[in-house]
Amino acid sequence: MDFLTIIQVLDSTIRLSTPLLLACLAGLFSERSGVFDIGLEGKMLIAAFFSAAIAAVTGSVWLGLLAGIASSMVLAGLHGLASITFRGNQLISGVAINFLAAGMTVLIAQDWFQQGGRTPSLIGGGRFTPIELPFASALEEVPILGPIYSELLSGHSILVYFAFAAVPATWWILFRTRFGLRLRAVGENPAAVDTAGVSVVGLRYAAVAIAGVLCGIAGAYLATALQAGFVKDMTAGRGFIALAALIFAKWRPWHAMGACLLFGFLQAIALRFQNIDLGGVVIPVQAMDALPYVLTVVILAGFVGKAIPPRAGGEPYVKER
Repeated sequence: MDFLTIIQVLDSTIRLSTPLLLACLAGLFSERSGVFDIGLEGKMLIAAFFSAAIAAVTGSVWLGLLAGIASSMVLAGLHGLASITFRGNQLISGVAINFLAAGMTVLIAQDWFQQGGRTPSLIGGGRFTPIELPFASALEEVPILGPIYSELLSGHSILVYFAFAAVPATWWILFRTRFGLRLRAVGENPAAVDTAGVSVVGLRYAAVAIAGVLCGIAGAYLATALQAGFVKDMTAGRGFIALAALIFAKWRPWHAMGACLLFGFLQAIALRFQNIDLGGVVIPVQAMDALPYVLTVVILAGFVGKAIPPRAGGEPYVKER
């Protein structure tokens, strides 16, 4: 590959890893508090639909973003209600959210737009537009550094920059604030947190709410920035890949970013190189499309090592009397 092709692949990597990173950070907050969240996929999907639908109707991508976040938080609230308040099985609650979102989005889309479960294509103010960083055009002709700055770092939507800025913010919140210390403690030993007079339920609901916001932004990015509208099942398993990245990163923010970039790179390679001819043997496009998912399983099976989740993860807390 020449230098320009490498830049283009890395540019695609950043764009494709953004929804994974946002969903992965969402899962990080939730699972650090002891609430496993299999429903990342469903929250992203419903946010993608409502953000695209409201943006198409109003012509405002910002109203679409707010609608996506709100819809994701509704499902996050349902998950919290089922798994925290009613102490139900967290995995079953997450799976139910995924099914609910998959059916609801197509049903409402067909009722509203009559376009086979999709929304109208977004144009103009209904989409997030790329942001050109300062001096990007002036530095474009500079060898090596110019293309890296003007093509790779510049020209992304505001949600991309938000996603990568969220990584150090997440690290700081979790490891440098009182809230983060309590959040991590409630995922390890909720009884000790409760004894200290801190609300276990309140902290877990806060974590689930943060996860809802981040999943909402991830879904909105898919429909209003990465693509120009909603189509059926457009998340395409990204929520589950985000969970895989979270396990691969062992529930650490910076490692989560690296894992998401790795999976985004695999997707970028699959999209860029299709129907490859290897000395007369042609690799079909279907095999390249499946490559990111296959390698996700391979990486988890062979390279994660011993990934230990928060000790109280998946277990509803019952206050001792």
